[in-house]
Amino acid sequence: MRYESSLIDRSTLLQSALSAHPDKVEKTIDDIMALKKINPDTNPQLGISLQASLLQIVGYRTLIVEVEKLRREPYDCENAEHENMLMKLWKELRPDTPLTARISKQWCEIGFQGNDPKTDFRGMGLLGLQNLLYFAEHDKATALQMLQDSLQPKHKYVGVKPSTPSRYSFAIVGINITDLAYSLLVSGALKTHLYNVAPEMPNLQHFQQTFCYLMQEFHRFWIEEDPSDIMEFNRVRTKFHRRILRQLKNPDMALCPHFAASDLHLVNL
Repeated sequence: MRYESSLIDRSTLLQSALSAHPDKVEKTIDDIMALKKINPDTNPQLGISLQASLLQIVGYRTLIVEVEKLRREPYDCENAEHENMLMKLWKELRPDTPLTARISKQWCEIGFQGNDPKTDFRGMGLLGLQNLLYFAEHDKATALQMLQDSLQPKHKYVGVKPSTPSRYSFAIVGINITDLAYSLLVSGALKTHLYNVAPEMPNLQHFQQTFCYLMQEFHRFWIEEDPSDIMEFNRVRTKFHRRILRQLKNPDMALCPHFAASDLHLVNL
């Protein structure tokens, strides 16, 4: 009975370790090493490595909870903070064009579907807005260039690849790519990337930088695929998703963790 009790205690400790609070990680590692009868003085590096690994695991789980909370929070036009973020997004993407009214066809200029952007955030909630705003603020030049490209009509030339891609709705694509980034996160596919770029704990900024990278890569992929019109979006998105999944299967693959999204690219560490 004492042996069975010991096994249960070990199993309970190891299972609870995966959901430990970040502040409790160091003590949890000490408890595990004591349970395994490992002398920290004999191998001090082991404790450090275990702590770093557990911090990454706990951080990834914490990040999923944080991202899920934002995704589930609906856009509320009565919430001043939500409205301020939306107005800031307009100013970042249309710095020289005042918004004439809160409900306006002008929203279509940055890629929303109708007169009121709040309806487009239903699927991804506040997460979609925060990602778009992060991109517009932290890599403004790239975001503006992508927006400009997305608004240009496609010109066909015989025997020459078109200089501009088929038009697409910038904001809607951003919300859709947010969904793609979210699915990569909750499925565990982003562990490869986040464990490589976050030596301690992945956080929301790492996720947002990943979104910036995916936006730019999708834009390039869209041009490469040369779709005839927006009706091919789902096909291109599915193909792009598969491409990212293949890249992330390499355990050494990571998105280069530069702050400016325009500097992001896949690298072998």
